[in-house]
Amino acid sequence: MERIVECVPNFSEGRDEALIRQITDAIEGVSGITLLDVDPGADTNRTVVTFIGPPETIGEAAFRAVKRASELIDMREHHGAHPRFGATDVVPFVPVSGVTMEECAEMAREVGRRIGEELGIPVFLYEHAASRPDRRNLSVVRGGEYEGLEAKLADPEWTPDFGPCELNPTAGATAVGAREFLIAYNINLNTTDRRYATEIAYELRERGRWKRTGNTDPFYYKGEVVRFPEDGTYPCGNCDFTGGSFAELAEHHAEAHGGDLAERYASIPIDPESPSGPVFKDGRFRFVKGLGWVIEEYNRAQISLNLTNYKVSPPHEVLEAAREEARKRGIVITGSEIVGVIPYEAVKWAAHHYLRGMRRSCGLPVPDLMETAVQSMGLREVSTFDVEERVLGLPKLEGPLVLRPTFDFVDEVSRDTPAPGGGSVAALAGALGGALTAMVANLSIPKGEFDDQYDTLSSIAERGQAVKDALIRGVDEDTRAFDSVIDAMRMPKDTEEERQARAEAMREGYKAATRVPLSNVELCVEALRLCAEIAPLASPQMISDVGTAALLADAGARSAAYNVRINLPETGDEAFSGEMREAVEALLAESAELAGAVTSAVEEKLEG
Repeated sequence: MERIVECVPNFSEGRDEALIRQITDAIEGVSGITLLDVDPGADTNRTVVTFIGPPETIGEAAFRAVKRASELIDMREHHGAHPRFGATDVVPFVPVSGVTMEECAEMAREVGRRIGEELGIPVFLYEHAASRPDRRNLSVVRGGEYEGLEAKLADPEWTPDFGPCELNPTAGATAVGAREFLIAYNINLNTTDRRYATEIAYELRERGRWKRTGNTDPFYYKGEVVRFPEDGTYPCGNCDFTGGSFAELAEHHAEAHGGDLAERYASIPIDPESPSGPVFKDGRFRFVKGLGWVIEEYNRAQISLNLTNYKVSPPHEVLEAAREEARKRGIVITGSEIVGVIPYEAVKWAAHHYLRGMRRSCGLPVPDLMETAVQSMGLREVSTFDVEERVLGLPKLEGPLVLRPTFDFVDEVSRDTPAPGGGSVAALAGALGGALTAMVANLSIPKGEFDDQYDTLSSIAERGQAVKDALIRGVDEDTRAFDSVIDAMRMPKDTEEERQARAEAMREGYKAATRVPLSNVELCVEALRLCAEIAPLASPQMISDVGTAALLADAGARSAAYNVRINLPETGDEAFSGEMREAVEALLAESAELAGAVTSAVEEKLEG
């Protein structure tokens, strides 16, 4: 899986395009970085920049951007509508693919340290990188803004995590953190009435809405607002319960509605000791912010949402809840819109949700999954949605060999060059075995006799696709496995010291070249396990495909094993060689057993 981190720094300049360009040039000057979006705002005098890259270089890009902004922006002259306290106001790192939140938090700490030490800017860590629980919330960290920063830094409670405990007059301060991916998601309605969009947005968002009574069905906003009474009682926002104290209401809220009322009151805010004003009804989703608006360009109202943790509240679940709320009110949801980009994982979950609803297999190729999600969510209704551009972390099978047409690849194998050789062909054989297994599962699912096997067959298809994709990557990985050996061969060998270094590098290169085909053996055996799992289920009309899959996977395992064994003498390491031989023997024994069992099942069904 490709390792991708997103960074979304906010700079306190939204009007000078040339200045903004100098900052983004600094970002794009770092290897491996892709600039996705630059969104300046004149009223806020603030620019939000979005870029992605590997964890090895994205921190450097962020640091260079902060450095350039500190040279170009003078906070003493800055005015804008958005809260801010620095030339670079915030620098969040976001895990997208193959990277953990803790890794992003560590990036934030390292970049924060550099900003503080090398640039002399006070740095506060926030969200998942926060050094203290009371600094997690960005609005708290940024409280007082630039104008109150000098007094804030004089307070021992607000000693920065990095950098000086004094105001940097031109650069201010910077908040650096790690957070979940934010998905900007709009849902389209068949109306131009903003009230209807707001009505549904308030039902969905975490903050919820004022509790109302009376004329609330179907349009809740038409009811009468419920306020905290002056008699000291505590009405529940979600039902008819009334508590005699905050503690009594909090206990009821936890038991009946599954929430922390103290946290809820603090977020609104309501004083639990002396509540006043409207009582709040909970929204349906955590980590969702929303409102209604009308987009003249589209000639329709939209529910505008920010999903701040899609792993808790994924977009397809929010969309289905919106469809449910719309139906109650006689409103039709015509589609939806992703603003910016969305993680692959979120789109895949949506595809699986809709495929399961149709009782179709989830074990489909990635392009098919993406198209299912795009169509089901109506993502092309009001704007274009190019999967390649808009989905981050999209699995891609790249390589000079796997991208060749079949006949071209076969011709390449036949030439008088050592690569691609038996290892690449072995990986391809195993990939075809996995693909055939997925095919049999996918063809079986729509048939009525397999209704009670839906979950099993869908799981086999999904795992078959995963094995297929991994072995397709193995075609090129096997050829690249010898790069380190070739590099070692090219090392100088004029002195005894150079010859020893070259020999050691070659031994390590052969070890690396051994591990790749071993991984392919393991994957081929996994394909065989899937064959054994589906053989008893497959209909007689498809059993030959199962048999073919097993023969290919077994051949791939045995062929890849040859490539493990042929490298072992060159490693010069008996312990390593012994470990590899033991692993290969165990895998080949399992491969033979599985292949035999599948062959017997195939022969039995073929003979009737």
